[in-house]
Amino acid sequence: MSFELLAPLMFAGLVVFLLLGYPVAFALAANGLLFGLVGIGLGHFGFDQLQALPDRVFGIMSNATLLAVPFFTFMGLILERSGMAEDLLDCLGQLFGALRGGLAYSVILVGALLAATTGVVAASVIAMGLISLPMMLRLGYDKRLAAGVIAASGTLAQIIPPSLVLIILADQLGVGVGDMYRGALTPALVLTGLYLLFVFVVALVHPAAAPAMPAQARTLRGAALAGRVLTAMVPPLLLVFLVLGTIFLGIATPTEGGAMGAAGALLLALAKGRLNRALLSQATDATARLTSFVIFILIGSTVFSLVFRLLDGDLWVEGLLAALPGGELGFLIAVNLLVFVLAFFLDFFEIAFIIVPLLAPVAQKLGIDLVWFGVLLGINMQTSFMHPPFGFALFYLRSVAPRSVRTGDIYWGAIPFVLIQLLMVALVLTFPGLVSSPLDSAGTESMEIQTDPGEAGYLLPPGDSTK
Repeated sequence: MSFELLAPLMFAGLVVFLLLGYPVAFALAANGLLFGLVGIGLGHFGFDQLQALPDRVFGIMSNATLLAVPFFTFMGLILERSGMAEDLLDCLGQLFGALRGGLAYSVILVGALLAATTGVVAASVIAMGLISLPMMLRLGYDKRLAAGVIAASGTLAQIIPPSLVLIILADQLGVGVGDMYRGALTPALVLTGLYLLFVFVVALVHPAAAPAMPAQARTLRGAALAGRVLTAMVPPLLLVFLVLGTIFLGIATPTEGGAMGAAGALLLALAKGRLNRALLSQATDATARLTSFVIFILIGSTVFSLVFRLLDGDLWVEGLLAALPGGELGFLIAVNLLVFVLAFFLDFFEIAFIIVPLLAPVAQKLGIDLVWFGVLLGINMQTSFMHPPFGFALFYLRSVAPRSVRTGDIYWGAIPFVLIQLLMVALVLTFPGLVSSPLDSAGTESMEIQTDPGEAGYLLPPGDSTK
């Protein structure tokens, strides 16, 4: 068999494994080992070249940056179960209740604030679906608008720091998590503003779809409302500063910020009197499941990556992408179209671990800033949560929505927000300055992933140059 055919066949084999429904981690590892044996059997490389696998696995397990994943997941789950979302929605609903679409504004703003404190899409969507959707339906909101607002505001957890997506993308691209957080902040705020603008336009054009809260439902006014807003808003805002402020100021690494956030979430839950053994058990169990899921996919992708590189698959992908017309712009348009289409079928973990490592070397050779590139992909990958019919945010909302809200209502409600997300991708492509460049690389060594950018995301122990 021709050596040049092995890399394309290996990639096609991975697609077949995934279409057959095998778990992603095992599909990646099995495909890598299968073609590794084929390559050895055909004499293209020796078994000794696979000896790098144990070093890579130990490199993953010893990567301190990945500790941010369980810390931020645990923090988000504790906050979601401690009732913070309910308190925020209640107070902001009272604050904006007199406006048409006021409750929708509240959902979006709470979604942004939850994203900045939890970073977990499922927690945000489920919490707001349980709390705000029945209230919006009682007030007469259009079902599609209500469903779309809740699902879209929940997906803000993908792009607003401390997003798990940004941690994984930083790992795969070989850039600092802190730099990725800084770069994503402005686009995330602009995207939140676009969501608010959409609700404003709907309320203006079709007032019946987004009515104001009736006067009898607005029970708090004046000093009572101000005191309620301060009580509900100050603790999460302090937690946001504790986590993101210390990271942006260079006081803490993302891992340390995540640890402080987890501790802060426990203190907030304790202050509310909602910290108990059942809450801790649920949060730790869910955190362990998600973290294991991420690590196993990363190990599987490491096996796949090593064999794929031994078969010169990286050169094959680079040749395909570099030959695209239009140079850098053509590459970026093609990549974003690819990610958008794949998001119909794959979730962001799968895209990040399978596709991004193949794109990073080409982007680097074209002179594209990898932080900017990562933020651009992160915005695009938001659509994986909103795509009908496979978007996970839609599944989460369906699981808690009342029967009066049909699945079709949820799907149609998501479409305008998918288009807004694509508009945000276009804005970042047109105005690259929306993504902040790293402010200062000095002193951020602890934030950096120990990886060769040409092997983005496939980690080696410090000082090990094994390829």
